[in-house]
Amino acid sequence: MANTVRARWCLTRFALVGSLMVAAFHPAMAQAPSPAARNAPALDAARAVFEALPEADRKAIQEGLIWMGDYSGAADGTFGRQTYDAIVAFQQGAKKPANGILNQADRASLQNATQQARSASGFTVIDDPRSGVRLGIPAKILPKQDTNQSGGSRWQSVDDKVTLDTRVAPPDATLQSLYDRNIAIQTPGRLVTYKILRPDFFVITGETPTGKFYTRYAGGTPGIRGFSIGYDKALAPQLDRLVVAIANSFTPFPTAGTAVSASQPATSTPQSPAMPRGTALLGTGIVVAPNQVMTTAPLDSCSNVRIGGLKAQPRKGRFSWLLTVADSAKTTAPLARGAMTDQSALLIVAFADKPSSLAGEAAEALVVVPGLAENDGTFTAALQPGASGAPVLDTSGALVGLVGPMPSAPVKIAGVATATRYKLVPSASLVEDFAGLPPAKAEAARKHSAADLAAAMRAVTVPILCGP
Repeated sequence: MANTVRARWCLTRFALVGSLMVAAFHPAMAQAPSPAARNAPALDAARAVFEALPEADRKAIQEGLIWMGDYSGAADGTFGRQTYDAIVAFQQGAKKPANGILNQADRASLQNATQQARSASGFTVIDDPRSGVRLGIPAKILPKQDTNQSGGSRWQSVDDKVTLDTRVAPPDATLQSLYDRNIAIQTPGRLVTYKILRPDFFVITGETPTGKFYTRYAGGTPGIRGFSIGYDKALAPQLDRLVVAIANSFTPFPTAGTAVSASQPATSTPQSPAMPRGTALLGTGIVVAPNQVMTTAPLDSCSNVRIGGLKAQPRKGRFSWLLTVADSAKTTAPLARGAMTDQSALLIVAFADKPSSLAGEAAEALVVVPGLAENDGTFTAALQPGASGAPVLDTSGALVGLVGPMPSAPVKIAGVATATRYKLVPSASLVEDFAGLPPAKAEAARKHSAADLAAAMRAVTVPILCGP
């Protein structure tokens, strides 16, 4: 068993999505793809083989890679660099050619090892009658079962070092109030390592001096439901992968009449509902001249581009858009032009959607995200929708470029945005589009804190919306 199911886990580093006044810059949190993933022809070849498989087979491969400790994403059958890297890691562990392509024998071997790992933990997807959620339970690891005071069920290990709870929120609770309450917990040594609040769910992960925890709630018409798991740090090599498997199986509101398969876990990737018409966030823009905003956001699909409640007139260049908006209160960005060097630390300042229940409150929040430069003109970071066109800065505050057009949904691990590679439109290309943009500063380059850079960018960045 030990030879078949490797007890190793390559835990994806979660990039910290901070507030505007983020306290520190953590470039190490952005994980660069493996060298194998940089081989574009190999990636394309592996993609073609993977996508030719039936959907059930594609999902089974990803599920198997989760149990082997090589994959930490959603088992949704979609191929990307994360799936490619996981297959390569599995092949390397099996001492086979690391080409990202699994033949029929490899897939059979992977599924056999997966079944052994699932059986060893007693992993079974159930419908919890108390909370109403659907969730995968490793019954052999958590044989003790009881109820909890949160309206759900509790599973624990024999030594109480692992506890899994399902939860039902009180009728008067909101996702915001639950999120705030969990963030505000004051326990000596408790550290929140990742937090994200979206309109329909939130995720909080963290550590204590001796343990780790993962909490997730989702909101819907029936109310708010969730689960949490806490475990001893010494068990992380085994439990980290189980957390991913459990999170992938989590369905807060199962459709009535659907059956649960005991052999295959249900998968659920949280999706934010579409924003109301008039508030659809297209991207982020930077003010480059009086009443002039530059962005690389995908504006082609919108006939009513708006900034600050005013209609904007887009003009397309080769690499970006220049938008004209009347009476802009923003000042012009006093930025130097910088260049990106391999493995250098970056900071992306972007707008992202945020839930808002207060009348007149903006539905977009400015966030700062650490990034890492790659050697091919791309960079890795954990970005949310709305980051297209966001300024990318080096640690001296120079403008390296803008985030290129990006997918509408980010890559996530159990609901958490993860470091992914994105295209950059370099500052030199922006100057080619619109001469003289942006102006250079005469002062010598010096390193700035993330908080300083974010505060400076607040005055010169705007959310770009699509109106009705």
